[in-house]
Amino acid sequence: MSLSFIHKSFVVPLFLNTEHFYFRVLEDSIADLDFEAVMSSQKRLQGIFGLGSDWPKIDMLIEANIESLKIHKKEFESREAFAYSVFNHNETKCLGSVYIDPSQSQHHDCDVYLWVRDDSLGLDQELYNVVVKWLSNDWPFAKVAFPGRSISWSEWSKQLKIV
Repeated sequence: MSLSFIHKSFVVPLFLNTEHFYFRVLEDSIADLDFEAVMSSQKRLQGIFGLGSDWPKIDMLIEANIESLKIHKKEFESREAFAYSVFNHNETKCLGSVYIDPSQSQHHDCDVYLWVRDDSLGLDQELYNVVVKWLSNDWPFAKVAFPGRSISWSEWSKQLKIV
């Protein structure tokens, strides 16, 4: 990943508290709640990272989820990528996740993926709005891509020259 993804002087937020959400660093300590959220929405989430993505697999085990969460935490700590778990305010229910990655496109500073669980789909647009505002106000990115959301998968593929 790019060493210049984010300047070393930037203080990366460890959490975000909004009217509807509480974000915290995605890590293995929340594996049970994260796994339940992912698997409760497994079918709809396939493709969230691109048309060819099969995450989360129908037979994914908690152990695989724990390993994935450990990788996210390590990437966060090394400032390679930033993943957050999205909770309700009392942190009893994982509502989804937000991923801020170095952009795969030369036209953007970062790529952002986000999702909410099936039983909280009414919060999807609110989560998107919160993340757009947060990145605009509190992060050093000028050009943010939301592949599959603010930019179609077709257009995204063209930017990446995959088509």
